[in-house]
Amino acid sequence: MIKLQNLSVRRGIRLLFESVNLTINPGKKVGLTGANGTGKSSLFALLQDQLQADHGSMSFPPHWVTAHVAQETPAVDMSALDYALQGDAQYVTLQTALVKAEAEHDGAQQSELHDQLAAIDAYTARSRAGKLLHGLGFTADQESQPVTSFSGGWRMRLNLAQALMCRSDLLLLDEPTNHLDLEAVYWLEEWLRIYQGTLVLISHDRDFLDRVVTQVCHIEHQGIKSYTGNYSAFELARAEHLANQQAAHQKQQREVAHIRSYVTRFKAQATKARQAQSRIKALERMELIAPAHVDSPFHFRFLPPSRLTTPLLSLDKIAVGYGETPLLSGIKLSLAPGDRIGLLGPNGAGKSTLIKLIAGVLPPLQGKRKEGKDIRIAYFAQHQLEQLYMDDSPVKHIQRLDPKASEGECRNFVGGFGFHGDDALAPVGPFSGGEKARLVLALLVYQKPAVLLLDEPTNHLDLEMRLALTMALQDFEGALIVVSHDRHLLRTVADELWLVADGQAKVFDGDLDDYRQWLLVKDKPLKNKPEKGETLVSAANTKKGDRQAAAEARQRLQPLRNTVKKTEKEMNALQKIIGDVEQKLADNSLYEAAEKERLKALLAEQAAAKSELELVEMAWLEASEAIELAAQQT
Repeated sequence: MIKLQNLSVRRGIRLLFESVNLTINPGKKVGLTGANGTGKSSLFALLQDQLQADHGSMSFPPHWVTAHVAQETPAVDMSALDYALQGDAQYVTLQTALVKAEAEHDGAQQSELHDQLAAIDAYTARSRAGKLLHGLGFTADQESQPVTSFSGGWRMRLNLAQALMCRSDLLLLDEPTNHLDLEAVYWLEEWLRIYQGTLVLISHDRDFLDRVVTQVCHIEHQGIKSYTGNYSAFELARAEHLANQQAAHQKQQREVAHIRSYVTRFKAQATKARQAQSRIKALERMELIAPAHVDSPFHFRFLPPSRLTTPLLSLDKIAVGYGETPLLSGIKLSLAPGDRIGLLGPNGAGKSTLIKLIAGVLPPLQGKRKEGKDIRIAYFAQHQLEQLYMDDSPVKHIQRLDPKASEGECRNFVGGFGFHGDDALAPVGPFSGGEKARLVLALLVYQKPAVLLLDEPTNHLDLEMRLALTMALQDFEGALIVVSHDRHLLRTVADELWLVADGQAKVFDGDLDDYRQWLLVKDKPLKNKPEKGETLVSAANTKKGDRQAAAEARQRLQPLRNTVKKTEKEMNALQKIIGDVEQKLADNSLYEAAEKERLKALLAEQAAAKSELELVEMAWLEASEAIELAAQQT
């Protein structure tokens, strides 16, 4: 177990922890929460023996192997697959020793190393590494590409794959979803849920925390308090603790009213019913946990847009892409004030491309893009963090937009984004990624946009800032389009979801739970639901329609049931092959020099069977989960 006893830690003159006592039992999945600067990263440094306690102690079993995501990726020419394999240090060590033993014709050493490799299931290592890369969004072709060919975000995915490949007893993950799309986030959730070791996770994605962690350790006031359960359970427990702060609680309730107003407007409209239900659930939950955030340092709101027109922007039969090849085509969109659109779709399908088109950054290859007269479009993307003036302060950035604004007005404005005191006048160059993201958002808000385009706006933002952004967006009078892997943000701000996939962008008739199901069965043909404007069936035909729908559902599920039966047979056959090979490998005479070729053949047969078994098991698992999810939704 991990044990902190009377622990005190300082960074410079700043006291982070004072007399902390905490126990984390083996196998626990722990979410580490707290405001920025309270000591989350310092605790990680302690666990990696990169920082020493000023008083007290921190200990865990000395034989534990610790894995974490490297922050830098070396510029190496090895393939992505080989880079991921480096995470399994035991495998790499044994393979290196085996190459040496073969070069020295040391049969006894080779035999011993083969036994050790078999004991750690090393012959399926490449298959396991490939599955990790696939889950994190890499294609089969990308697995063989050199590390140097990938951008910074994709290299961070490679580092994550390397950490997951490690045979770890303790896994430390600091914001692992920052560089992932929603599809990869779903995959990582499931991987972590079945991880056998102890997990300590820093994340500002509340849905991700909810699905993964079983314990929350919250840092505040130089202490760490442990809560049993997921993140929602923690919020409720903390809310009860803070509920006595009635004045602040009432202030939060006024902010909750923003969501209630949406529900009141749209819950009776059939076209909005599904999204309204999501908002109702979010509202119910926020009413319960609101007191847990009464001390948030972030408070801001969007001012009315400087100009609104109807439509604000329209796209007619647009094709867009890079070079002469369209990535998306046939796009039709008319944006009006009050529209709230969340973009869904697999990685590389074109979500960011569509936002760039709407922003006017990327011209259409064909079709017509028409923008309302004198409207302002505000576009948030991660690359804009590096386009700030590094020598200027937050106040100076606002004054660049509005030279007439006084320093006092600017300080009041940036204070809502957490820039207080000296921070408001400090150069932004040394700021963290989260602080720069807050400043870019502040600049967008100040411009009073009519159209707000957000491409992964929550990367680097902590939970409190995400909550403040969500609340501010409730009052935004213009049109909003957002791409985000933060499902809580999507649920609470998007009235309509669009799916960007297969070269098209269309309204998605469903919610985020339906999208998760779509990801599981996207390669299976599904009958489309009626488009907007189609005549609804009469009440007399409802029962008949229900029976037909049930029959169609059974028909759609039949291929999945067939897959389950087929893969079960294949698993039994492969397990028999593996058993037969292992029985042959138990023969000691096989490891003599004369039997070298036969040994290699058997090991290759074993590796191939195990690799195929893993693929079959994955197909069985996906089909079984798809059937279970479909059953829950009927």
